[in-house]
Amino acid sequence: MISNSFSRFRLIALMEGCSFLLFALTMPIKYILQFPTPNYIIGMLHGILFIVYLLLLLQVATQQKWSLKKIALAFIAALIPFGTIYASKKLYPIQNN
Repeated sequence: MISNSFSRFRLIALMEGCSFLLFALTMPIKYILQFPTPNYIIGMLHGILFIVYLLLLLQVATQQKWSLKKIALAFIAALIPFGTIYASKKLYPIQNN
């Protein structure tokens, strides 16, 4: 079990980034193969993970006293494919407490 909000945030960031990529992969299945079901399922999952990411971003930013710049970069990362995966390494690396 993940013990703190920072670790949960990093995990959700990675999951959100992967779901974004899966969502992009299901687009051709929906439009070329005329099979929308995978797109609906992955799209819903991605939407839920995006919302959880934003909520955890607010929680972690408050707890860690992040600057507005860092918060804005973490938010923008969620809008770019691979963004949260990259940001989890650069913006919020594992902390040694």
